[in-house]
Amino acid sequence: MSRPEEILPPDLFYNDTEARKYTTSSRIQNIQASMTHRALSLLSLPAPSLILDIGCGSGLSGDILSSVSPADGGPHTWIGLDISASMLAQALDRDATIDGDLLLADMGQGVPFRAGSFDAAVSISAIQWLCQAETSDDVPQARLRCFFDGLYASLRRGGRAVCQFYPANDAQREMISAAAVRAGFGAGILEDDPGTKNAKLYLVLTVGGGDMEGSNGGNGDITGVVKGMEGVDVEDSRRKRERAVGGKRGRLAPERTKGSKAWIVRKKEQMERKGKVVKANSKYTGRKRKIAF
Repeated sequence: MSRPEEILPPDLFYNDTEARKYTTSSRIQNIQASMTHRALSLLSLPAPSLILDIGCGSGLSGDILSSVSPADGGPHTWIGLDISASMLAQALDRDATIDGDLLLADMGQGVPFRAGSFDAAVSISAIQWLCQAETSDDVPQARLRCFFDGLYASLRRGGRAVCQFYPANDAQREMISAAAVRAGFGAGILEDDPGTKNAKLYLVLTVGGGDMEGSNGGNGDITGVVKGMEGVDVEDSRRKRERAVGGKRGRLAPERTKGSKAWIVRKKEQMERKGKVVKANSKYTGRKRKIAF
């Protein structure tokens, strides 16, 4: 059976009929509520917060965010972002926006909010759609980087995000977590019911925290923040020191040496982040050509 994201882009797949079917299904409502409660437990918010709901759909998760009791740190105010106009129309019909607002936007184009706007973010069953290339101009890695870069910027320092997702394979899982780490997040993945058909993955992300080195963030390794969360396995979040100075005084790190292979690879990544198509790296990338007489 084909996965929804392999059939059509989300804005086309979730038309009026599919959006209504999704929203009125008691089974989906129960699953969505369960996963949202799980995400909230991982966020561990101590007080009412402003939360970004990414891929909010018809506001099923928003209902949970708005109904959290004061004893559990709520209720929360939320802003939902989704690419499907039909899903957002369902949210409006349900009056799901009493404690929230809606925005029609493509998360693969970034998160269009001012820096530090949100205390936290949740996403339920959405970010795997970014792994699909709908046209020849789409680059999944570039869309993921654009999304995570924007999400990182939109969260306040010390903020957290929890993204529940369904990767099609291990390659997608690695691609998603690598994009989050590259954006600067401390990252960990929690898997509920591993090895079963009900297995669910939660990508737990942190922005800054007590493990940062020095007043300006040091090397950006914030693994320790995620490591303190019960049941979360830490991904490799040791960021490359792209702008570090080499061992000898005055010698630049390879990625700062113009024309080197590392420099070329970094430039390609910057171009991919902007959505441009670049040639794949090979053993010849950055190799100097011999002078022909």
